[in-house]
Amino acid sequence: MFNVGDMVVYPMYGAGVIEGIEERVIDGKSITYYILNISVGNLKIMVSKDKAEKGGLRYICAADEVRSIVSDAKPIEMSDNWNLRYKENLEKLKTGDLFKITEVFKTLILRERNKSLSSVEKKLMGTAKQIILSEIILSQNVDKPYAEELLMNGVAVNL
Repeated sequence: MFNVGDMVVYPMYGAGVIEGIEERVIDGKSITYYILNISVGNLKIMVSKDKAEKGGLRYICAADEVRSIVSDAKPIEMSDNWNLRYKENLEKLKTGDLFKITEVFKTLILRERNKSLSSVEKKLMGTAKQIILSEIILSQNVDKPYAEELLMNGVAVNL
């Protein structure tokens, strides 16, 4: 399905490059793993081929599509109950869908400006930001500071 050098997104971790494909024998069974290098945080992850397909591993969006998503996604109405908000937002992040993740990020930024966020929501906002930044970095071939500028300019469009 994927090859070495492919730029992919793994939900909840962000965008990275497949650096290798390895076969490992575990409990007598041969399992194929993708070795991912996530662009933000220099994180290396081994994802089994079976889990990758079920877990939503996907190719990164095209450069123009990423810019469009970052600017077009709008904050959404959320519950006043932080626990319910957190669960709904976490489910959106788990999809790996850049549009949904950007909606979550913009919604939490807007909420933070008007009211305070719980500590778990702040962490969730940080996770969303890192996932978005990683896809911007790879799709646009830019460094992290410029990616942050692109993201915050896109955020300002809808707030």
